[in-house]
Amino acid sequence: MSHPPDSDATDSDERHQSEEGAPVTVPTSGPYSRFTRRQRSVIVALATVSATFSGFASNIYFPAIPRIAEDLHTTIENINLTVTTYMVFQALAPTLWGALSDVYGRRVTLMCTFVVFIGASIGLALSEHLYQLLILRALQSSGSASTIAIGSGMIGDVTAREARGGIMGLFQAGLLMPLAIGPVLGGVLSDTLGWRSIFWFLVIYGGTYLAALVVVLPETLRGLVGDGSILPPRISRAPLDRILAPPRAPQPTTAKKLKLDIVAPIRILFYPEVFVTLLFLSLHYATWQMAVTAQSSLFKSTYGLNDLQIGLTFLGNGFGCMLGTLTTGKLLDHDYKRMHARFTGDPADFPIEHARLRTVWCWSPLQWFAMLLFGWTLDKHLHMAAPIVASFVLAWAAMSIQSVISTYIVDVFPTKSASATAALNLARCLLGAATTAAVEPTMKRIGTGWTFTLWTGLLVLSLLLLGVQNRWGAVWRRRREARERDKENA
Repeated sequence: MSHPPDSDATDSDERHQSEEGAPVTVPTSGPYSRFTRRQRSVIVALATVSATFSGFASNIYFPAIPRIAEDLHTTIENINLTVTTYMVFQALAPTLWGALSDVYGRRVTLMCTFVVFIGASIGLALSEHLYQLLILRALQSSGSASTIAIGSGMIGDVTAREARGGIMGLFQAGLLMPLAIGPVLGGVLSDTLGWRSIFWFLVIYGGTYLAALVVVLPETLRGLVGDGSILPPRISRAPLDRILAPPRAPQPTTAKKLKLDIVAPIRILFYPEVFVTLLFLSLHYATWQMAVTAQSSLFKSTYGLNDLQIGLTFLGNGFGCMLGTLTTGKLLDHDYKRMHARFTGDPADFPIEHARLRTVWCWSPLQWFAMLLFGWTLDKHLHMAAPIVASFVLAWAAMSIQSVISTYIVDVFPTKSASATAALNLARCLLGAATTAAVEPTMKRIGTGWTFTLWTGLLVLSLLLLGVQNRWGAVWRRRREARERDKENA
């Protein structure tokens, strides 16, 4: 992984506002983070690897769905319910874990999530009944899904806004890398060692990472360590803390304790400028997730593929995801720096909405085209290359939209980045769970082509949400920031 750029500039948003009850004061001058470039590289790498677990746990499973249904003597629709269950808890769990990490630190919270994930994966490898699969997939999701919110929080802790787009692009690419290799690996494991070996692989992978996490990861939460120069509580220190963290002074004894705010992600979700943006994102994410979930059964029934071959069909989807996040991250940095150089007004009035969300108007129509191509080429039984190419374009567009909006959300909530990312996760995964539960029954009722046409129509209408955000989003954000400043000064 390339080194993150030096983040020497101070993030103006965080300079003027701090989280309620924060125990430290972020300096108003000097570098945004005291972590060195090499230390930030290690932190970004660990955050990125941790985020791969959510994608692996979700997507390594897809090629084995027909095999699991056969082995457990149930239907594909019932096994799809385990995907729905996974996504419901993928939405809900980060609400708790994200709030905990914004108070007790990234390091301790991340270790707890991996203990849950590893335990659930062991149980899944030993499952004999559908109900066990449903319960344990929910528990596994509770452990793995939160790594995205916590990882985003770690990156927000150590990178300033002008460098954040590219780093978030790297993070998203690592997060989505399992979408390319996960299904292939799942197909290989299921075809050669049986579907249970998928979960034993996750146990080994998770255990190895947890060991590295315990030894290496320093605490980054700005509420505990400020810009990196404050010594965190003993439980939050890594054995290699002296090597991978800046020189740290003891925490001031007069500091207030952070307050746990479990409902923070829900409250963030219902801020108007956030709600309209995340509803737009959620519709695009849900339709992409619907296509990914249906892909295994559609390719098996249409082309008669085995588990390994089904896994290979997901390569287009995975590489589209990585291309979208990598290219979009660089574009975000370019847009931000160009607009920042031209802007001469009050920093509080900088048009962050336009700087971050401008390209979404291009990505959304691209996803419409890919949705229609994917649905109708499968409906008409055309050569399998056509829906594979469509899945590549669909993933490229969907993940570009997600990368843009994820970066925007971290930007406008710099001191609550994990909770803000949890709010994003809550919105997209709940809607994604609904579409995955409905896709098979809908295709049976109206056909594959018309199912994807119906959802494409909803995506077209969702552009109204983007128009609302462009017109009133900045006004709503400034009013919220003013209320927060007034509350702090009261």
